[in-house]
Amino acid sequence: MLSFPNAKINIGLYITEKRPDGFHNLETVFFPIPWCDILEIVPSKKTELEITGLPVPGNPDENLVLKAYNLVKADYDIPPVKINLHKQIPMGAGLGGGSSDAVSCLLNLNKQFMLDISEEKLLEYALKIGSDCPFFLKNTAQFATGRGELMQDVDVQLLGKYLLVVFPGLHVSTKASFENINPKPAKFDLMHLSSISLNQWNEFVENDFETFAFHKFPRLKKIKSILQKNGAEFVLMSGSGSAVFAIFNEKPKIIKLNEPIVKLLNIS
Repeated sequence: MLSFPNAKINIGLYITEKRPDGFHNLETVFFPIPWCDILEIVPSKKTELEITGLPVPGNPDENLVLKAYNLVKADYDIPPVKINLHKQIPMGAGLGGGSSDAVSCLLNLNKQFMLDISEEKLLEYALKIGSDCPFFLKNTAQFATGRGELMQDVDVQLLGKYLLVVFPGLHVSTKASFENINPKPAKFDLMHLSSISLNQWNEFVENDFETFAFHKFPRLKKIKSILQKNGAEFVLMSGSGSAVFAIFNEKPKIIKLNEPIVKLLNIS
């Protein structure tokens, strides 16, 4: 079975509270974007994962896709599979590529082997994999709170806009980002994004992780400045970084950015 797990961006990200369990409460808007990996799952004599495309650091045996398979395997009688994953979404970018791949694996296994896993059980699996995984079960614009698992539909109208995503190849440690955060109430209620115009988002919508990331990697701040000066309506770092995205009303002219990955997407 073949699927195309897509990326996401965070439109605003506020870290509001340190929780007793060690996690943090947050407020953000998850928004799906049409930048996809390719995931294929086929029955096999033994379970294995083959990764092509962009490099994925770390031990392949600890990949989130295999974690998703093993969670399902522990509860259901499914056969060994070969998983082919072609990476096109960069890792460590704040775009949720690994989480999306894992959730696609859950959904593919459920459909391919007719397991009839309930939505509640899929959500349970997703949360065990990662805090932003539940979003990909919905995969529409969502206002998220808690660890990111509590979601409500939110009105975000970007149809016909152009999205330029810049990934400079820098690794911003999520652990270090949280260690350097000062939780505080959200500056703006992201449920009300539709009440302000797109070009007003820069005034009201922030990513609390930018302060640490821009201090550690001034290059990120420079990328944001270049995009702002080249006609973007709104620019922000996604997640804990290091991808920076810009939203344009019209297809942007060529912007000189000497970065490893620059992706232009049309929101349709």
